[in-house]
Amino acid sequence: MSTSGADVPVIAIDGPGGSGKGTITTRLANHLGWHFLDSGALYRLTALAVMKKQLSLHDETALGEIAANLDIRFETGVGDVRALLDQQDVTERLRSEDTGALASKIATIPAVRAALAGRQRQFRQLPGLVADGRDMGTVIFPDAKLKIFLTASAEIRAERRYKQLKEKGESVNLTRLFREIKARDLRDQSRSIAPLRPAGNAVIIDSTSLSIDEVFAKVVSLV
Repeated sequence: MSTSGADVPVIAIDGPGGSGKGTITTRLANHLGWHFLDSGALYRLTALAVMKKQLSLHDETALGEIAANLDIRFETGVGDVRALLDQQDVTERLRSEDTGALASKIATIPAVRAALAGRQRQFRQLPGLVADGRDMGTVIFPDAKLKIFLTASAEIRAERRYKQLKEKGESVNLTRLFREIKARDLRDQSRSIAPLRPAGNAVIIDSTSLSIDEVFAKVVSLV
């Protein structure tokens, strides 16, 4: 028996990069036994495809076509999710700062956003979906049963990202990370289409002084 999208419950978790959205979304989806969507991964995969094709950011038509025709797949393993682009595992490259910076830039392009919107909505399947992004509650799933906007200070988000990258053995500069996060925030908040902002009926959680366990407890209590 088919089920319309409106019959499938959605929990939308939005917020800036480094606020803990990805960790909370994955953990909550596992807790509930629901599907999850990392919408940022779709933009990062598009960014990788753009790099591979060496496309100009001014060629909106070509960028839109790339986003619409991505050959992507997500594979759930033990404790993680692997991302494949053109049958190649690109999980590590997906999380690089360069990929994130380019993803933020192409996210301002209307043709790319339009192409990826439909792909994101396809993740809405029974028994439910936990969606992580920047416009999940405002644009992609405006009828979400629960909307959460997770935020933290730019300084704390830069420190968290710095620790993550250092643990992976990457060479990274904290000051540069802070500047990049501030620049990405500004781009996301000031873009003309689907700017980063809390939905009117979103619950705002500031994780600056909270541990990931404390944030998760707050989210579960809301659910």
